[in-house]
Amino acid sequence: MTVTIAHQYDDALGARVAESVPEGIEFLGLGASPDSGWAVPARAEILLINQNSAAVGLNRQMERPVGWPFNLKWVHLRSTGIDKYPDWIFEVPQVTVTRGGYATPIAEYVLAAMLSVAKHIPTIWARERGDWHGHELDGLAGKTLGIIGFGEIGKAIARRALAFDMKVVGTRRNPGPSGMDGVDIVALDALLARSDHIVVATPLTADTRGLLDGRTLKLVKPGAHIINIGRGPVIDNAALRSALDTGLGAATLDVTDPEPLPEGHWLYHHPKVRISPHVSGNAPDTEAVITRFFRANLDRYLSGQGLSGLVDPDARY
Repeated sequence: MTVTIAHQYDDALGARVAESVPEGIEFLGLGASPDSGWAVPARAEILLINQNSAAVGLNRQMERPVGWPFNLKWVHLRSTGIDKYPDWIFEVPQVTVTRGGYATPIAEYVLAAMLSVAKHIPTIWARERGDWHGHELDGLAGKTLGIIGFGEIGKAIARRALAFDMKVVGTRRNPGPSGMDGVDIVALDALLARSDHIVVATPLTADTRGLLDGRTLKLVKPGAHIINIGRGPVIDNAALRSALDTGLGAATLDVTDPEPLPEGHWLYHHPKVRISPHVSGNAPDTEAVITRFFRANLDRYLSGQGLSGLVDPDARY
């Protein structure tokens, strides 16, 4: 029996992904639009959802398409986060995300952010003779890195931080050892009090929304640097502003709440804040890595093996 994969990708991405699909499988483009993207034929058992949610009208409040979940057995998301998807997506027996697919570029971004703060980059760059003077620079060796949400991205960050002789602690949803030499799993309060750099790498769930609020941010070690590469709403904006105006040393935000921030938002102008437009996962080979993840999962599916990146529909992670 022929397996039919339906996808919502645009023509260019669809053509590139199609090159990875083995012969004998129907790879059916539905079109990257709300009108056609959800017209899934009865013969399709796999649906690849467009990561550009706006293109197919996808949001948390989107109504269930007529006929959903059709005859689908597996839905695959090229993203890692699932907080923007409506509940009915998880009526399909198996939903997967590209878990760990963006870990390498995000880990490199985090190291760059820590080094730029420690080494005062770009402040130290000399552009004229008058800039030729000394600077008191910091380092990473011996400093403590706290990773909130020690998953695949957290592990990639930790490996690089350990190579810089940093101490690494993390939090995770499930208790137990970290599974990585040199990394201790601790309670959130302890992590905040000990860490010189704090990475927010947790997904957005009911439990993590506002996790860093007025209470927890008061526990942060004076002068610490927070880096958010997870989701903006994990940090309460008002509490962050108060922390920055008192003891918090710096904040590097690749994600914000809302996203993008409206014109004139205070985060754009605060001297301790640096914002990037949700690009930490970008790299020249990111698309190829994401496609290889899908292809490996497709091989598992076709051979009856368990899929990687399965989402727990109750935990939403």
